Amino acid sequence: MITREAFVKSEGCTFPGQSYVEALLKPVFNDQRDYLFEAMFALHRAHVIMLAEQHLLHGDDAKTILEGLNDLSRIDRTKLHYQPQYEDLFFTIESMLADLIGEDLAGNVHMARSRNDMGEGMYRYVLRERILSLVKDVDLLSEALLEQAGDHIESVMTAHTHTQPAQPTTFGHYLLAIFDNVQRDRKRLLQAYDTVNQSPLGAAAITTTGFNISRERLAELLGFDGVLENAYDAIGTGDYLLETAQAIISLMVNMGRWIQEFLRFATHEVGLIRVADPYVQISSIMPQKRNPVSIEHSRALASRSVGNANTVIQMLHNTPYGDIVDTEDDLQPMLYKSFSDASRAMKLMHSVIRTMSFNKDHAVREARKNLIVITEFADVLTRDHGISFRKAHKIAAQIANESVTARRELYDWTVDDINQYLNGVSLTDEEWNDIIDPNVFVQRRSVLGGTNCNEVERMLANRHDVLRDQQSKLNFLEGKLENAERKREMAFK
Repeated sequence: MITREAFVKSEGCTFPGQSYVEALLKPVFNDQRDYLFEAMFALHRAHVIMLAEQHLLHGDDAKTILEGLNDLSRIDRTKLHYQPQYEDLFFTIESMLADLIGEDLAGNVHMARSRNDMGEGMYRYVLRERILSLVKDVDLLSEALLEQAGDHIESVMTAHTHTQPAQPTTFGHYLLAIFDNVQRDRKRLLQAYDTVNQSPLGAAAITTTGFNISRERLAELLGFDGVLENAYDAIGTGDYLLETAQAIISLMVNMGRWIQEFLRFATHEVGLIRVADPYVQISSIMPQKRNPVSIEHSRALASRSVGNANTVIQMLHNTPYGDIVDTEDDLQPMLYKSFSDASRAMKLMHSVIRTMSFNKDHAVREARKNLIVITEFADVLTRDHGISFRKAHKIAAQIANESVTARRELYDWTVDDINQYLNGVSLTDEEWNDIIDPNVFVQRRSVLGGTNCNEVERMLANRHDVLRDQQSKLNFLEGKLENAERKREMAFK
């Protein structure tokens, strides 16, 4: 057992203690180096340019500082390691800049700002890029969904409710449902982007500064859409983290549900989809098996992404409204990891969907079973023969119960058998054959959003237009960030 005296000696008598270094400062330094390096230099450049334009820095001094920053931005960041004489990455870089251009000039980089608004600015700078990157992954997946839906507009399959066979639909109709769900999550991501892409810069510690700075110019140079006007709000808020985490959770939870469906479809017993060979793994001892590991990994990644995003929400819960480490060094990496896992899941499922095959013959055979067209039987009695719907439903239920008891399918019944249950009404052979045909069932659902092939084609064409329009808007958002970078470059020159 180590004694107190020995422990104190090993820890040291001044800040930071060795345990604090190993458990906190080193991991935080590495996270800052890996996630915030480029954002830090972008903010440095914009701040120096603004100071010069506001005549708070002499032009020649600003040029010297910017040249020094440019030199430092090209170093190999992997060679940067925590040094105990500096608190974190930012003080390390300031020291390196001082070695290049002198301590006084390097110190002026931090004129009229604080680590508080600098940190919040970097987090938002990094998060907005991750949001747009994930949206691009969503768009790739969406393209694959639309492509497969277009190939299977008439591919009849069984729809399930309460995990039980319910009614015939088509694989195209099913995939369009997933597409629409994904698009709402895409919208949530971009709503989070709007919240994230507001500039806190110039708020300084929490009350702004006595220097005559331009917060608007900082926002412009860094591609932010606006300024978080109230300085206290700019530093104290965490809603941009909350909204981003919630958008990821919604996307991944919704994705996890249909991923689980895909795993069921890929089972040998169900046999609706076949995952392409590059995305299955053969068992080490059972050579007949085609394990859909790509889908399984996607499910696991989606769950882990949700877990990390939920951690962000938990870390925000009941924290003080102000500058706190809870929303900074320890929280931010959880959100970056959540984005990373979400992106991996989306890319995997894009590949699976783009290359998978659907067993149309097997699917339509299964759609003839389990009495799933009997709704149409009741509808025909009401629509074409004037029987009240409740009475028609009661007749259909009686036939369903007797079918289950006798282990018969609807196609095992003759029209004469059926007509015995109908007082004063007789179905023709043609009517009965249409009733038991899942293809007819599908085509008769021609109202808005139904399974009829013309309606699915209409929805598909509309979704293609929607996706093209959304991708154009995404290109516009990316162009705004690229334009801000060009503005910084022009201002430097």
